[in-house]
Amino acid sequence: MKSSRNFSRVEPQKLGVGLFVGCFVALIFYISMSDPVVIPFLNADSRLTSIYGVHKTPVVEDKMSSRESGPGKARQEHKPSCSSSDPRSNLCNKNDVTRTQSNSLPAKSDPPSGRQDARNIQKLGSENRIEDRHEKHGDYKVPDKNSSPTIGDPMKKEVIINPKQLGGRRENVEPQKKPICDFSEQRSDVCEANGDVRIHGKSSSVVFVTSNQRDNPESNQSWQIKAYARKGDRSLMANIKEVSVKLSNGLEAPRCTVYHNVPGIVFFNGGYNGNYYHDFNDVLIPLFITSRQFDGEVQLLINHMHLWWVNKYRLILNKLSRYEIIDFDNDDRVHCYPHAIVGLHSHKDLSIDPSRAPNGYSMSDFSEFLRSAYSLKKDLAIKVAELPERKPRLLVISRGLTRRFANLEEIVQKATELGYEVVVAEARFESNVAQFSQIVNSCDVMMGVHGAGLTNLIFLPTNAVLIQIVPFGGLEAIAKIDYGDPSKDRKLKYLEYSISEEESTLIDLYPKDHPVFKDPMSVHKLGWTAMGEIYLYKQNVKLDMERFKPVLLKALELLHQ
Repeated sequence: MKSSRNFSRVEPQKLGVGLFVGCFVALIFYISMSDPVVIPFLNADSRLTSIYGVHKTPVVEDKMSSRESGPGKARQEHKPSCSSSDPRSNLCNKNDVTRTQSNSLPAKSDPPSGRQDARNIQKLGSENRIEDRHEKHGDYKVPDKNSSPTIGDPMKKEVIINPKQLGGRRENVEPQKKPICDFSEQRSDVCEANGDVRIHGKSSSVVFVTSNQRDNPESNQSWQIKAYARKGDRSLMANIKEVSVKLSNGLEAPRCTVYHNVPGIVFFNGGYNGNYYHDFNDVLIPLFITSRQFDGEVQLLINHMHLWWVNKYRLILNKLSRYEIIDFDNDDRVHCYPHAIVGLHSHKDLSIDPSRAPNGYSMSDFSEFLRSAYSLKKDLAIKVAELPERKPRLLVISRGLTRRFANLEEIVQKATELGYEVVVAEARFESNVAQFSQIVNSCDVMMGVHGAGLTNLIFLPTNAVLIQIVPFGGLEAIAKIDYGDPSKDRKLKYLEYSISEEESTLIDLYPKDHPVFKDPMSVHKLGWTAMGEIYLYKQNVKLDMERFKPVLLKALELLHQ
């Protein structure tokens, strides 16, 4: 009986403990078998905070690029979406505007330009996480010589990041080693590096982040670059603003505002811009050499940018880059790139050295590129023997102010008598390049007095003939360098005609025994300004057609070959 009473007092306690342990085991079993997504111990914001160190801030996102863009679109592409007051312009010169988008809201429509950039927002489960898509150096698509980038791809994308969101850091970017700065070239200085590159245009600074170690011995190195391909012109270069290129250990580097997964190229667009020859010689051909290797997957940052210049050569610029052009001087954001080039590679006057150019690009490749950009139809000059019923077209480049043809009508008449279809056109400063390129490309022979108008040789069909009229005054060497050698690199047939004293209007300004006629080199020794004033600006040309006739006949003969 006593034993029974003791049992009745103890048993309820044991039963209570047993029930508690059993419930606890059942709960643990239930938790272990449940889908962790169903029991979110961390919400989306706190997960991002724990993984990336990000505070509760919406992920910055534009409309996602379609993953099903058809054959040949296996790799997503991105473009900047900076807008402009001019819907026809692709300039990106505004201050930082952070655009946020909630996951529950529909994606915002792209700006009119359709160009976007930089980083991919990949959906993982029910929340978005930032996936860094920066390509490593050497992984860019290197185009075939004949390939042409698609302009204005609407699937391009840019993400503008608030620096506070990522603490100014970029994930998965390898530390930058010492950049390669080449100051040995005769025509230009160039710095190039890949890794973590931060560009702040308004302060004219480019920072290559090397390491997060404070004791990095290279972290204080810096260079000054004048990103214009006319290094030998000291008087001009003295007035060009420098870009500061620095190495940084990352602790003092500016925090990123905009991330890009394509290279950036910084170059100067002042100097002699507006002169047709210098536009191509000092900027456009060097830009082709430097940027064409990226097949449009590169962004241009123009130092000392002029909107009229960009609009004038927009077809070329859009062909070299699918992305917004950044107004370097007026952009207060910090653009971060996986690869950047400051300055443009330049080889020689109005030409390219294939042995030094990426992929062996040549002037022939540049001309093919231009034919694509301007939709030029004529690849080869006429072969007179094969088409005897057709007259070869002769383009006479006239000039309005200096080195004009004083007997233009006589020239046209004689050329017509010899069997040419003659076209006369003046390459004026405000000429529409697209329209003028069509005229040049339709012709088989082009002639003109030494000057910027002959730059149009770049649009001539292969095997066409260029006739350069050299003014009096010992200008043959200059003429050969500026247009003679480039025409041969362009696979044109070149003829040169130096006028006599009697064919120069200087005969009306100076006596025949003047040093201007007797000793032109003494005038050259006075310097470019004094020489140019006399032989380039005061002189016009009156061709002796009997003396010049054999040159026109020789051009016809070359078209038979």
